[in-house]
Amino acid sequence: MSGSKDCGGHHKSPRKNFRRVISCILILLLLVLITILLIWAILRPSKPNFTLLDTTVYAFNATTFNFLTSNFQITVRSENPNDDIGIYYDRLDVYATYRNQEITLRTRFPPTYQGHNEVNIWSPIIYGTMVPISPEYSVALGAEQMAGSVFLVIKIDGRLRWKVGTFVTGRYHIHARCPAYITFGEQSHGVLVGENAVKFQFYSRCSVSL
Repeated sequence: MSGSKDCGGHHKSPRKNFRRVISCILILLLLVLITILLIWAILRPSKPNFTLLDTTVYAFNATTFNFLTSNFQITVRSENPNDDIGIYYDRLDVYATYRNQEITLRTRFPPTYQGHNEVNIWSPIIYGTMVPISPEYSVALGAEQMAGSVFLVIKIDGRLRWKVGTFVTGRYHIHARCPAYITFGEQSHGVLVGENAVKFQFYSRCSVSL
C-alpha cells in the first residue's frame, strides 16, 4: 500500500512544477506588459510633423477636357518631436489631389527610421498622364486656372511604428494633408527654374492624423 502512495505522489509532482512554471511565465509577461504600458503612458508619443517646403511644376495641362496631365517635384520635411521615442516609417505614399480626386499616381518613399528629434527631407516626383477627371471638376479646374490660381492638396498616407527603448509597437495608419496653391500668369509667385519649370516656395504645415 505504501508503494502505491509513493507512486501517486511522484505523478503529482511534475504537474505541480509545470503549473508553477506556467504561472511564473504568465506573471512575468504581465509585469512586462504593465511596464510597457506605464512607459507608454508617461512618454505619450507625439505625432510627427510634416511640412510642404516647395513644389516645382514641370507640367500642368488641363487643356484636354476631362483629362489632366501633371508633373511635380515636391519637397517634404518630416520631424519627430519626441525626445525618447523613435519612428519606423514602414510605408509612405505621396500623391496630389484636386477636390479630393487623385490627379497623380502614388509615389512611395523608401522605408525610413527616424530617431529622437530627427528631421528627414524627401523630394519625390509625382505625376499623372492624361488622368481622367469628372466633367464638373474639369470645368472648375479650367476656370480656376484662367483666374490665376489652383488649390491642390498633397496627401501622404502610410503606416508607422513607434520604438520605445527596445520595444517596437504594432503598425499605425498615418495621414498627412498639405495644402498647395499653384498660381499662373501675372498672378504667379513662382520662380522659373528651367525650361517650362516653375518652383513655388512654401512653408505649408500639413495636418497629420493617426
